[in-house]
Amino acid sequence: MKNEEQIRAEIRELVTQLYEVKHKHKEFIPGETVVQYSGRVYDEKEIQALVDSSLDFWLTLGKHGEEFEKRLAQFVGVRFGILVNSGSSANLIAFASLCSRLLGDKRILPGSEVITVAAGFPTTVNPIIQHRCVPVFVDVTLDTKNIDVSLLEEARTEKTRAVMIAHTLGNPFDIDAVVKFCEKYDLYLIEDNCDALGSEYKGRMTGSFGHVSTCSFYPAHHITLGEGGAILTNNAVIKRAIKSLRDWGRDCWCDSGRDNTCGKRFAAQYGKLPQGYDHKYVYSHIGYNLKPLDVQAAFGCVQLDKLPGFVHQRRVNFQKFYDALKQYEEFFILPKATEGSVPSWFGFPITVREESGLKREEIVHALEERKIQTRMLFGGNLLKQPLYNDMDESEGTYRVVGDLKNTDVAMNNTFWTGVYPGLTDDQIDYMINGFHQFFIDYKATVSANI
Repeated sequence: MKNEEQIRAEIRELVTQLYEVKHKHKEFIPGETVVQYSGRVYDEKEIQALVDSSLDFWLTLGKHGEEFEKRLAQFVGVRFGILVNSGSSANLIAFASLCSRLLGDKRILPGSEVITVAAGFPTTVNPIIQHRCVPVFVDVTLDTKNIDVSLLEEARTEKTRAVMIAHTLGNPFDIDAVVKFCEKYDLYLIEDNCDALGSEYKGRMTGSFGHVSTCSFYPAHHITLGEGGAILTNNAVIKRAIKSLRDWGRDCWCDSGRDNTCGKRFAAQYGKLPQGYDHKYVYSHIGYNLKPLDVQAAFGCVQLDKLPGFVHQRRVNFQKFYDALKQYEEFFILPKATEGSVPSWFGFPITVREESGLKREEIVHALEERKIQTRMLFGGNLLKQPLYNDMDESEGTYRVVGDLKNTDVAMNNTFWTGVYPGLTDDQIDYMINGFHQFFIDYKATVSANI
């Protein structure tokens, strides 16, 4: 009779065979095969890890989750990593942790102001609103698509308690300026690193500068767990708040399936509960259950092995597009890496110059017709999205600094294409040729109409 390891070895070999038949990349047919803006990049190793973990039938977060959290924290260069079920959940818990009573007089209270930007993704801003705080929106610069740090001082009031912003499309914001500002006024920095895993700023990984930072592992991102996210911090008190909020709001810090690791399970009195009430059923936060599954972390660990290679390829692909499209700068504002940074690019953002006469929809439609996927800069100007229709600046539910002119330009004129490591050389050449052909046709049309 075969032993367990022999059976597992056979299953792994069968998974490899199935991958070769079912999952290996198919032939690229120009004009027929969709060139995705992003997607999963994997091989048989991720599937083997997923299947191998499922054979143990440990369904909740366990040993693979612990390994992933530790390795992710090491990669970014922080003390603690805590897995959650999405990047949006990570943003929610990250902000909520700074509202925790564990922080005493340092916690963020309702009515506090938080500086952010409107040119981005809604779940960077939503936690501010959900915790009855006031988002203060400032503009971005068009070359980096990141916060205009010259507006920080104007945005601050005595009510300001934090800055919560993302590294747009992998391009780090001006971290020196933001950190200096936060230190000057004793403000929290929540660093949304969901689109920037692997980006560097002056020799340090993004995600290591904030009091808390967040990651997303949705399939479009730098690595994937299917769904998933993480929160990173160097602060042990904040880490405790994060784990409590993620795990139903419970006060106990024992991992699932482990009892009495503190040795005081029945030895204390909490709130108005009886003396010695089981600490596993004591709740100190209004929390959630936002854990992923251990099988996700199992193949996530394989993705972590590949992350440095993924980051390198994103940079290579980005440079190919930049070199090819530089000739069209009379029409485009091309992306610019923030000074001192080495981005792990999530995409290649392009802003059509308003004075060029070209309309964004013209080139976007031409690319999409060639089955080249494009995307907008997320929500554009979030204040014009229907989810915020009920918010009224005159009622103090939010503030705007300046006129958000560049945010509106990004909403109307910016789009981006993919640079993810799953793109083949043939696909990249096809995408670049798509731009070239568009401008051949466009210039011919313009000339004919003169």
